Amino acid sequence: MTETKTDVTAAEAQEIEATGHYVTAELCGKDMEVVPPGAWRQSWQRKLKAGDMDAFLEEVLSPASYELYLDLDPTNDEIGEFLNTAGEAAGEPLGKSSGPRASSRSTRKK
Repeated sequence: MTETKTDVTAAEAQEIEATGHYVTAELCGKDMEVVPPGAWRQSWQRKLKAGDMDAFLEEVLSPASYELYLDLDPTNDEIGEFLNTAGEAAGEPLGKSSGPRASSRSTRKK
């Protein structure tokens, strides 16, 4: 498996993406190799957003890790934790977007 760091700088994360390496994250107690989130293709993201987890993970996991994922048959909570861990390992934490913030200035109609 690829040697990884749990905390990487933004420059190191870009290097990982550029060279096509995987980062390692744990799923159900097993180490899995996953493409860093910043390198995910938009077509892969669409699979994730559509809820096609098997197709999405087939794209982002190494072939051996994908086979292990199928054997593990994890829960949704375990997958969510795994993806967050993968983002942190790549230096790109995956958080939910809070959306646009409301303006701090109030507006008044005349």
